Amino acid sequence: MKRWLLRGALLLLLGALLLFVAAWMLMAGSLPGLDGEKTLRGLSAPVTIERDELGVATISASNRLDAMRALGHLHAQERYFEMDLMRRTSAGELAALFGAVAIDVDKRHRVHRMRARVQRQMASIAGDRRKLLEAYVEGVNAGLADLKVRPWPYLLLRQTPEPWRAEDSALAAYAMYFDLQDASNADELALWELKPHLPAPLFDLLTHAGSRWDAPIVGAPLGDASLPGPEQVDLRQLSAPAGATAAIAPLNDAPVKGSNNFAVAGALTDDGRAIVADDMHLGLRAPNIWFRARLRYPDRDAAGGQVDATGFTLPGLPALVVGSNGRIAWAFTNSYGDWLDWRRLPPCPADAAASAGCMPGTTVVERIEVAGGDAVDFEVEETPWGPVMHREDDGDRLALRWVAHLPGSLNLQLAGFLEAGSVDAALRIADRTAIPAQNLLVGDADGRIAWRLLGPLPERGDGCVASPSAAATSIPGEYAACAPWPLGASTALSVSGADHPRLWTANSRVVDDGMLTLIGDGGYALGARAGQIRDALRERQSFDEKALLEVQLDDRALFLQRWHDLLQRQAAGAGTPALRELAAAGQDWSGRASIDSAGYRIARGWRNKVLERIADGLVAPARDRLDDGFRMPALRQLEGVAWPLVQQQPMHLLSTRYESWPALFEDAAVELRDELAAGGPLAERSWGEYNTARICHPLSRALPEAIRPLLCMPAEPLAGDSNMPRVQGPDFGASERMVVAPGREADGIAHMPGGQSGHPLSPYWGAGHDDWVHGRPTPFLPGPARHTLTLAPAND
Repeated sequence: MKRWLLRGALLLLLGALLLFVAAWMLMAGSLPGLDGEKTLRGLSAPVTIERDELGVATISASNRLDAMRALGHLHAQERYFEMDLMRRTSAGELAALFGAVAIDVDKRHRVHRMRARVQRQMASIAGDRRKLLEAYVEGVNAGLADLKVRPWPYLLLRQTPEPWRAEDSALAAYAMYFDLQDASNADELALWELKPHLPAPLFDLLTHAGSRWDAPIVGAPLGDASLPGPEQVDLRQLSAPAGATAAIAPLNDAPVKGSNNFAVAGALTDDGRAIVADDMHLGLRAPNIWFRARLRYPDRDAAGGQVDATGFTLPGLPALVVGSNGRIAWAFTNSYGDWLDWRRLPPCPADAAASAGCMPGTTVVERIEVAGGDAVDFEVEETPWGPVMHREDDGDRLALRWVAHLPGSLNLQLAGFLEAGSVDAALRIADRTAIPAQNLLVGDADGRIAWRLLGPLPERGDGCVASPSAAATSIPGEYAACAPWPLGASTALSVSGADHPRLWTANSRVVDDGMLTLIGDGGYALGARAGQIRDALRERQSFDEKALLEVQLDDRALFLQRWHDLLQRQAAGAGTPALRELAAAGQDWSGRASIDSAGYRIARGWRNKVLERIADGLVAPARDRLDDGFRMPALRQLEGVAWPLVQQQPMHLLSTRYESWPALFEDAAVELRDELAAGGPLAERSWGEYNTARICHPLSRALPEAIRPLLCMPAEPLAGDSNMPRVQGPDFGASERMVVAPGREADGIAHMPGGQSGHPLSPYWGAGHDDWVHGRPTPFLPGPARHTLTLAPAND
């Protein structure tokens, strides 16, 4: 019996080993080829793809089309699954890959009908770049076919990847619209719902559009809000006392998706060249969203007849998104302008002509394919204003108009930055480029720099207003006089010249007056981050690349200092238990969002709890009336209201939950103390314990917890936070960093979380990640080649 048991155990072990080997071989079969020679149909001449020790790729080709064909091949080999996710996300087709669990996500995106729109608009999207796009698409499909085994995620999902089409590249670009702009326009809708239930002075206070932290390039800070007197607003009279157990409405504390970019002109550098810095803040995953590449080929349209450009590409697109070409360097941050408008549409009678303005809709049935299940038919009502997103109890429809819905919202002219030879040439390319609206900063080898809003914007006519703010408030019913607006150009929205040797943007308000009227307020960020960058740039009269990297990595908690001080004063004055405990535990205050600081975590957490209670009190009159229909908007500028309140402590603006402001402060402290104490002593609850990396592959959640880390970057504590230049959360932060002077790329610096490859068995899966975590400078240009692959023309 023992002998048979031993034999059985050995057979089981052998079976497990064979299964492991088979799985390993299947996984290894989908690794991209790094060396040797492959044929690629459509090439006019051989192309080489070199990879350095971090996997940064250098593509050397004989012309533009060959380079883009090779880039498509490279993207597919390293990142096809991620490309597939992008096209499916914007088209609302994830359920066909993941099954029923993705149906609701698909519905939220399918209502926008992006694939149908792209198919109708493909000719204008491709424009004069059609051949370039076709070469890229053919390269993608050849790269996918050249893998010995389909990409490993499809093995886990038991799916077969579908070929790439030209429209899929457009959908990949529209995925950035979804990522950078709120396709549900939730905050504007929430403000519209609140407005009828709040006195005008209270609504004006709640929507105060700035603070003392404002740092626009053009214009002055709006400053903190002036508080209305008790004769204008008295919360103690407007809302009933909240029950002791009534939940406090949570605030949306999610970081603003966007970036920092800043530039200094040649007057502030040793050799007269401009220097451009960029770090784009997005949700982080493994692999990273970007792919680093250098593109080299002759091109008669380029300055000097040669393209030699390095930077960050987006797998799915035939372009360099940000980078430097030896003559210009360019960078983006997201612009939080107002790119969406609601309109309330009454139901149309049978004779639609009898009801002016009813805007009859057309119902379209979208079929959502579901892996492992039956397809789901999803009805979408399209109107001349846009798709119907909500239906009211009285039969009214809320339709949404979004820049992304309209012809002209996207094209491939971004690829032209590869060829630009000066700031002026780059701005001309920007004139004809359509992507989600961005703050473009560009600098050239002659030392010039410029800011420009790049991308289409609504051309609102009479009767249309841009934002539901104190200055320009609208609710859906007030759009009766507003015709469906077309897209307009942003060519007038730029800043340059000798008076602006330093430029910066950080998703906050950039300009004022007339330019701001055109852009609108779509929930731009608090200006603390931009102000810290501005002040750091003003402190110096001479810069090099390392000096700008220091600004990018600045984790000083200047914005939070006064909240730390307020906590200490309140603990000393009021002497309430939780405040005293937090203040004592937070005395290690270093003035930074450092990983070992409990003081930072405590000051940050207490501020957030106080702001939640302030916002809850300010919206209480509306919440009482809206009941279950209440939605809390993301109050990005609440700091400019909260600070005057905590300084002045007016009773008429105190939430009815509390008898005094010290009671509010103590209640916030109690909640935070109890949350932190659940993990151990308060003084040991460091910022790094909370701010620990969770940068994982999308499929990691489907794996057993024991092996999930194999698809994640190391779970390291991370310095930085949202209201300082070094933006960093567990799965959010700088998706790339770049500091470069055009023509001096060899001195440039680049970082990227994760690695170049989407394959966990690749040597490039996490290469360079540790340098990103710790802020160690790594070269912008690729290093010496470790692998060389030659793509040769096919002999047809």
